[in-house]
Amino acid sequence: MRQSVAGFLGDIRGGGIRVGVLHALSGTMAGSERPLQDLLVMMIEQVNREGGLLGRPLEAAIVNPRSDWPLYGTLARKLLTEEKAAVLFGCWTSISRKEVLPVVEELGGLLLYPVQYEGEEQSPNIFYTGATPNQQALPAVDYLMSPEGGGFRRFYLIGTDYVYPQITNKILQGYLRSKGIGGADVALSFTPFGHADWAAQVAAIRRFAAAGRAAVISTVNGDANVYFYRELARQGVSATVTPVMAFSVGENEAASLGAGLLDGHLVAWNYLMSVEAPENRRFIAAWRNHTGDARAVTDDPMEATWIGFHLWCAAVRKAGTTDPKAVSAAMAGSRIMGPGGVEVMMDPENHHLHKPLAIGRITSDGGIATVLRSSHLLPPTPYSPYLTA
Repeated sequence: MRQSVAGFLGDIRGGGIRVGVLHALSGTMAGSERPLQDLLVMMIEQVNREGGLLGRPLEAAIVNPRSDWPLYGTLARKLLTEEKAAVLFGCWTSISRKEVLPVVEELGGLLLYPVQYEGEEQSPNIFYTGATPNQQALPAVDYLMSPEGGGFRRFYLIGTDYVYPQITNKILQGYLRSKGIGGADVALSFTPFGHADWAAQVAAIRRFAAAGRAAVISTVNGDANVYFYRELARQGVSATVTPVMAFSVGENEAASLGAGLLDGHLVAWNYLMSVEAPENRRFIAAWRNHTGDARAVTDDPMEATWIGFHLWCAAVRKAGTTDPKAVSAAMAGSRIMGPGGVEVMMDPENHHLHKPLAIGRITSDGGIATVLRSSHLLPPTPYSPYLTA
């Protein structure tokens, strides 16, 4: 593979390879994003113990965007221009990723993005290791409509008021219409980031469910989930009658909410900690050893971060350089065995991951039990045919 002059000069200078870490350590997204930063530090230390990458140590360049969306773009520019980061790992919300996208495209940087999102985007400078709606949201609805999932035909869609929930819920509405479900059988509501007073919204869910058995689809993000589930419990909305299927509540969030609060409610991801696989046992053991916490949990964005990091390392070795263009070419179409015990593939055309589906049920002790796992990889569809349906 032909190496760029800039990449060649950067590599011969030697020294450490700077790895940009762009996750919120404070603000509404800190609870979700901090474990991803800690995991990246763990993996960087592992690579360095094994001799580094291309014979050079990795150095974490950590910044704190503070859940302040424009700051993600500002700090991405700083990491690429001042810190000379070879790659960026970061963001959670789509609004933060969209602040970084024009920066990496302008500067020729590379971002590994680890969280499910709404699709409708593709960039040569971003590799998406989270799910597109056809890999999470749509099969989650299929499950709820199935006999095993309850056979629901009425849905209350609720989310945080920003781009991911807005677009994903439009896609869901189009998909439900294609199944003959619409009108009074679908409700939609949005709340701000950090929303704390859920009394009115949960009362509306109860009224909707009283008119006919229904399920809730939640695209609520960040610490607002704490208050949402507390209010559901306070008003007696039980999973046995009106289950919530969440797309942004994983093991870390479930553990922090407290045992019993989410009992029986559902989540849709592509990885669950409860998956039985030797790769998963090693992943969990390494994470618990790093944190010093024998009860530390892993979740889907952590697995997606693990996959992205190791795909990038393998691509650097294959390209023989950290030059983003060469690494990008080497990463496209590559495969790796993930912690979930499934070999996943990076699509060579759209830079999204082919990955399996996992549906989980939250248990009384705050864990998540696997209730369904696809036997095949779901190919990514970044641009949904249901958005204009």
